[in-house]
Amino acid sequence: MKIVILSRKDSLYSSARLLEAARLRGHDVSIIDHLKCYVIMEQGNPSVHYEGKALEGVDAIIPRIGASVTFYGSAIVRQFELMGVFTANSSQGIVRSRDKLRAIQFLGSEGIGMPKTAFARQNVNVNDLISSVGGVPVVIKILEGTQGLGVVLAETKKAAKSVVEAFYSLGVNILIQEFIHEAKGADIRAFVVGNKVVGAMLRQGPEGEFRSNLHRGGSARVITLTPEEEETALRSAKLLDLNVAGVDMLQSKKGPLVMEVNSSPGLEGIEAATGVDIAASIIEFIELNAKNKKKKM
Repeated sequence: MKIVILSRKDSLYSSARLLEAARLRGHDVSIIDHLKCYVIMEQGNPSVHYEGKALEGVDAIIPRIGASVTFYGSAIVRQFELMGVFTANSSQGIVRSRDKLRAIQFLGSEGIGMPKTAFARQNVNVNDLISSVGGVPVVIKILEGTQGLGVVLAETKKAAKSVVEAFYSLGVNILIQEFIHEAKGADIRAFVVGNKVVGAMLRQGPEGEFRSNLHRGGSARVITLTPEEEETALRSAKLLDLNVAGVDMLQSKKGPLVMEVNSSPGLEGIEAATGVDIAASIIEFIELNAKNKKKKM
């Protein structure tokens, strides 16, 4: 099978692991920078070109699209879909998951638990916004933030108002979320592949840090999900049309609360914490499903 991994760098851990896993299973696999691809739109003959040549005979792609290039990356994925190429994650799923506000609105409307969240522009009643999500402390997030960047914990009403007004003055879109005390600076990352959770870890922030991201110095250990947590992870990925996803959840008195669904989840932390060959699980999923690829319009 000919597989293309769409990634900016072949040195990235996740991309390198996928390349290794595919080769070990006997596939013809390569890593291609999606920003160096371009599409040719022609009646009845869509194509993707790279380094001056059309990419032909591709059976499947694995998109590893960075948040900063979602628009262009998803356009490349969409073109492969039009060519009848199987994709581990659909272009629609990538776009849905990257729009954090849209994802939260959609998942919440489908009954997925999540922290109470507010969204507004400037010139609104900030006091009401804060009280609407349960009062201080509150978590304030930039919509475009990743890996814990652009996330602030405001512990007093005065601090919350200052942060909100500062972001509004810069024209930055933000979410204001309920702070879940009982989570104690920890969250769950459930790694979904197809209809299975193939690995799960509990991420714990360092002392004094409410963010649990491993990039911010957090630690991780393997965890066994409850049936409710597993069902929530699987439903969230399916609702957003993602076959491969990292579903981040908080443990709360109300049950699992989804914070985010990542369409390009990293493999390094989850493989190290669980000892599971996640990359092989993704390749196996592609093997089982690529033969049933269908052209999507």
